[in-house]
Amino acid sequence: MHSSLWLTVLLVVPVVGAAVAAVSRTRAYAVAVVTATIELILSLIVLVLYNAHIAGAHTLDFAGRWVLAAPLGLAYDVAVDGISVFMVVLTALVVWLALLGARERRREPAFVAWLLLLTAFTMGSFVAHDLFEFFIFFELTLVPSYFIIAQWGGRERSRAALKFFVYTFTGSAFLFVGTLYLGFAHQHQTGGALTFAYSALASTAMSHGTAVWLFVAFAIAFAVKSPIWPLHTWSPITYAEAPTAGSIEFSALLAKLGSYGLLRFAVGLFPLALPDMRPVVLTLAVIGIVYGSALACVTPDLKRLVAYSSVAQMGFITLGVMTGSKIAMVGAVLLMFNHGVITAGFFLIIGFLERRRGTATIRDLTGLQGPAPVLAALFTVVMLASIGLPGLSGFVSEYLILIGTFATHTWWAVVATLGVVLAALYLLWAYQRVFHGRAAEENATIADASGAERWVLVPVVILIVVLGVFPKPMLDRITPSVQQLIEHVAPAGVSK
Repeated sequence: MHSSLWLTVLLVVPVVGAAVAAVSRTRAYAVAVVTATIELILSLIVLVLYNAHIAGAHTLDFAGRWVLAAPLGLAYDVAVDGISVFMVVLTALVVWLALLGARERRREPAFVAWLLLLTAFTMGSFVAHDLFEFFIFFELTLVPSYFIIAQWGGRERSRAALKFFVYTFTGSAFLFVGTLYLGFAHQHQTGGALTFAYSALASTAMSHGTAVWLFVAFAIAFAVKSPIWPLHTWSPITYAEAPTAGSIEFSALLAKLGSYGLLRFAVGLFPLALPDMRPVVLTLAVIGIVYGSALACVTPDLKRLVAYSSVAQMGFITLGVMTGSKIAMVGAVLLMFNHGVITAGFFLIIGFLERRRGTATIRDLTGLQGPAPVLAALFTVVMLASIGLPGLSGFVSEYLILIGTFATHTWWAVVATLGVVLAALYLLWAYQRVFHGRAAEENATIADASGAERWVLVPVVILIVVLGVFPKPMLDRITPSVQQLIEHVAPAGVSK
């Protein structure tokens, strides 16, 4: 068992970096990059130190709990397992990529400070092992996200920021009520002190009806964040209007907070609700896959295309989370990480194009393969990974989800497979319209990827290829933790 100090440092470093960057007018960007680099190194150290056998022994690593206010049930409780440790690495990696590849020079000290604070709150959500602590971090992510959109977004930034905040804040209200109810219910049963510790709440006895309503309350909050159809409507305008670094953070990280919360808390805490709620959520997931893919086929904007593609991909993740199949759930966790990397690559490349042409509208970008072959090649790699080409990271994740779902919920898997076909359609068509054809006017003189831009995308390409060919190290760490979760919910589910 390793010291929880490692996780505490992961939370403190971006907060300190944000404070220093906010008061450093000329060196704010350098401070932010150094902070993000330290955060990435620390997250990799945590990953290396993490012992997969600990999860197999039904314990967590880097665990520590300190009660802050016993009458209120407040505690600082952190830990990671094979599920959350990769979300920690993803959080650190994404902010590092966003800072290096999507620099925002307008009011830069404030921008990087908000970005680092968003990193700290996201990291806190993934390492929190106390439900109320998770809620606090989960809710705090709204603040920097709102200001990033409202102050540095596009022409419709005010509308996008307001819609984002209203949707996510309303969803969080359901989570807040459910959290308080569960904590007080546990206190009433045990006669002890109020606590929101995950291990304690997981043993709370409840009726079937109570479990269903609590699951619904939690699921609404997480469905908005993911986003899952039909609570997704804030995401297209938010991704399109946010600055590139914000779009990267929202799609790669905040969306994963929703799927992570659904797996860890909704499924983990309310197994009695699964027989009734599983068909409903699986159906919503499948609708989201087809609906998101269909809209991606007709959207005229590259950012919105990635937004609708993300709705479809989050549908795949939700499908894997809810099946009860170990194979599918492992694939869902793997896709959380892989989709975060892939979508970061997409928004980085789109940001490079937008920086050159001032637009992400597909009809204004034609024939770019000639003047910008490296950008075309990089887009091709990311695109093929998102489609699920064998040998790239997207294939492994989707294959595990579909094969696990097919074994337990055949018809849902059959319909979901249509999403794979549609992904090939809208991504290949978008590639043809943007990079094929004859470049005219401004497109003919567009600059290819610079050396710095190429190096920023090197980690993305490496991860896409390596995790597509050799995902075993990740699977070996994810599987024991998923198995532990399944053993807890097994009376209400299946394990195949």
